[in-house]
Amino acid sequence: MKRILIVSGHPDLNDSFANKTILEELSKLLPHAEFVYLDKLYPDFKIDVMAEQERLLRADIIVFQFPLFWYGAPSLLHRWVEQTFVHGFSHGHTGDKLKGKQLVLSFTSGAPEDMYRHGGLQNYPIEDFLSPYKQLANLCGLQWEGYVYSGGLSYASRQDKNELLRMKEKAITHAHTLMEKLNALA
Repeated sequence: MKRILIVSGHPDLNDSFANKTILEELSKLLPHAEFVYLDKLYPDFKIDVMAEQERLLRADIIVFQFPLFWYGAPSLLHRWVEQTFVHGFSHGHTGDKLKGKQLVLSFTSGAPEDMYRHGGLQNYPIEDFLSPYKQLANLCGLQWEGYVYSGGLSYASRQDKNELLRMKEKAITHAHTLMEKLNALA
């Protein structure tokens, strides 16, 4: 069985609903996976590069789990990538340590999916915001395996009990969809 590394890039899971629910469900569905919670390990953004590179070396499948903030990953996940995916490790003439590993994105947005389209409020389809991740995979020799995305999971709706229930169900469905995708890769 392939080893799965799930990197939670939410900057504060204590203040999360959707990503927290997704990760809790995934931990039940994929007990063999390794989970890394960047907000708990590195609230000061001081990444233990060696430890994180060791995690990456052990993994066959790497999953970035995050909420979409301003059309990309939160700064904590971005910092983690900046620190761990360095020349000589992940890319460059001696940087082949991630070659052949698989990369999957799993992310959420507060805005509903239908806003991510030409002419919608976000003006572009969600796919248009993924080019940096596809290129990261390309540069590092990772196999781009796509993504699982769920929109309409806004923290602003947490006070409405019906919306909270809808979002919980959607987050759980997201986790199951991701599990199925990972099982198909494994």
